[in-house]
Amino acid sequence: MDTREQQLVQWIENDLGYKHYFIEPASADASFRRYFRLRDKINNDSKILMDAPPHKEDSHPFVRLALSLDNIGINVPKVYAQNFEQGFFLLSDLGSVDYLSELNEHNVDKLYGEAMQALLALQTKSNITLPDYDAALLNQEMQLFVEWFLLRHKAIDLSDTHINMLEEVFSILQASALSQPSVCVHRDYHSRNLMVTEKQNPGVLDFQDAVKGPITYDLVSLLRDCYVSWPVDKIDKWLRQFHQMTMDKGLLTGVGFEQFEKWFDLMGIQRHLKAIGIFSRLNYRDDKPGYLKDIPRTLGYVVEVSGKYRELRGFNQFTEELL
Repeated sequence: MDTREQQLVQWIENDLGYKHYFIEPASADASFRRYFRLRDKINNDSKILMDAPPHKEDSHPFVRLALSLDNIGINVPKVYAQNFEQGFFLLSDLGSVDYLSELNEHNVDKLYGEAMQALLALQTKSNITLPDYDAALLNQEMQLFVEWFLLRHKAIDLSDTHINMLEEVFSILQASALSQPSVCVHRDYHSRNLMVTEKQNPGVLDFQDAVKGPITYDLVSLLRDCYVSWPVDKIDKWLRQFHQMTMDKGLLTGVGFEQFEKWFDLMGIQRHLKAIGIFSRLNYRDDKPGYLKDIPRTLGYVVEVSGKYRELRGFNQFTEELL
């Protein structure tokens, strides 16, 4: 055991009173958090232990949002015990089957349908006070693509023409995002953070970075997932389905499908540029090279979608060469 595992064991024994149990790794993610599954040997009960080093992770938003989302019917982990000083938390267990491992052509319509229903609830029922997904944050995220992918990973010597082109494209993407209706945005609503559950599917994880922002952001995270891809005709069907759902709920008024689709497309480019930058940073800064394999799929989305729009033609050619 490392030092933090030893401290975690002391917490569950001394503070939570567990005596007959065992723990095993449950998962790790792209942050500094780790998760362990705690099994009680007496009643075979299973819970999750979250290890979030307080000098690396502020867990207050996670706990606050877990309570708020649970109150509006989103299936998120319940927080049974918390130790902010040490960064240890005891959570309910949503199981070990995520969407990524379970999705196939036979069940994807059902699973995505349920995920879109949960997303709609998040957007319509949530009255949580959240920071704005503003221009500064949108641009900061896109700069990750420049800093970590173009300059660090690809070692490209960007010319003034390149820089001007990128600035113009970032401005277009930013304006499109800010023109959309604002809702609660999970910010990582994809197949690795959605759990397949018997009741109230899906279980929703990793929501602590939620913001108030563009209505299409989480939808593009789901439908143009960095970890799994689907045929264009399927994505179009789901997109039309969700557009109708938002119209029926009054989230959108007077917004035709063509406009909604463009918002969705440009939002996806912004998100995927951010993701490519993060995948590169995880390799060089955090010694997590496993995400590099997801860059070609993610960059492929950027090339495919930017090719649809005349104002992105130069950017499309630039990214196609990168791919």
